[in-house]
Amino acid sequence: MTLSIRNQLPGTVTTVTQGEAMATVKIRLDGGQDLTAAITLDAVEDLGLTQGSSVHALVKSTEVSLAAAPVRGLSIRNQLPGTVTAVATGAAMATVKIAVEGGELTSAITADAATDLALAVGTPVVALVKSTEVSLATA
Repeated sequence: MTLSIRNQLPGTVTTVTQGEAMATVKIRLDGGQDLTAAITLDAVEDLGLTQGSSVHALVKSTEVSLAAAPVRGLSIRNQLPGTVTAVATGAAMATVKIAVEGGELTSAITADAATDLALAVGTPVVALVKSTEVSLATA
């Protein structure tokens, strides 16, 4: 299956914490970073997720926000540091490619945001992704 989702990061489940209807699944990405996904209990069961399961974390580029530095006092758990490798700016939107340990992310942000952050190749950034915006896939 081919997907339009640009961000497909391989990793291994480290913990699954179940709640009433949802679960948080912590993943150690192949690059060494930790990522958290908030998914339904049905999805955990359907995917057979347990500690050690191999997964791909999927995130649409429109769900990847960027910051100039790590952000403290924020509920967004997933903050991945990286470096801008490409910026394509249009009239309204920009796509930004970011090298992170073990892979690459793409972020779709407004052109104004790209200008405000002075994004250019080599700029250090932090990719921010809410755990509810991370989907998981197994082979």
